[in-house]
Amino acid sequence: MKELKNKIDFAVLVSVTNANSNGDPLNGNRPRTDYNGFGEISDVCVKRKIRNRMQDMGNSVFVQSEDRADDGAKSLKERAKDFEKIKDQDEFAKKACEKWIDVRAFGQVFAFNGFGCKSVGVRGPVSIHQAISYDPVEITSMQITKSVSGDKKEGQDRGSDTMGTKHFVRFGLYEIKGSINVQLAEKTGFTEEDAEVLKECLKSLFMNDASSARPDGSMEVVKVYWWKHNCKDGQYSSAKVHRLLKVALKDGISVPTSVEDYDISVGTLDQLSCEEYDGI
Repeated sequence: MKELKNKIDFAVLVSVTNANSNGDPLNGNRPRTDYNGFGEISDVCVKRKIRNRMQDMGNSVFVQSEDRADDGAKSLKERAKDFEKIKDQDEFAKKACEKWIDVRAFGQVFAFNGFGCKSVGVRGPVSIHQAISYDPVEITSMQITKSVSGDKKEGQDRGSDTMGTKHFVRFGLYEIKGSINVQLAEKTGFTEEDAEVLKECLKSLFMNDASSARPDGSMEVVKVYWWKHNCKDGQYSSAKVHRLLKVALKDGISVPTSVEDYDISVGTLDQLSCEEYDGI
């Protein structure tokens, strides 16, 4: 494994078309928006999709979805039971980082009763912002039948059990920003190879992620931008690097309906190159 020696910044453009990009459970599962109507996708949601892709690619992941559990463990505590007798926090953190790629990428807090270490915190090198749309998004709601009764009583028609509401974004272009900190990567053992795994996950973020709320093709990675600095601390701040990506509506367009309605360009900084990839 090759040690990570260069700071990395990245950005991902994501288009959402007739899909619920990230439902808010405290608002009837409507797609998340801020007070000005701009669409949002939480960083937790983005990390969940990255973890799923890491798992699809054959990597060992600690925080797994219940329906994707591949080791028989029914809880995080059960998944970490091999470490329950470790009393040294540094040893616990080191072994956890060696075993699970998401721990050495995003970090993790281990706090389980009955373990030799009552609480272990790992701070990960990969930081990800919540995704924000470039323009306000229009949310459409549709009444649906959520389930249908399987029973039919004599003299009565079989009726629907539950009615519900389905919400989706008509169209939105979102940006995900992120960075990889070398100093923290050294502590968790996050390597160049791990960074390449992350890059591939970002390029294929919505693969195997289809559902009734997000039909295949409704969520798309348009572009991935990957800036690799020439030193540990980075030649420039992450904020300055992320501002290189310029996205604006084309002349005459007031309400965007596709990514083609935007002009997209990337500025330059001295001695900082940008790798550009299409989504998979």
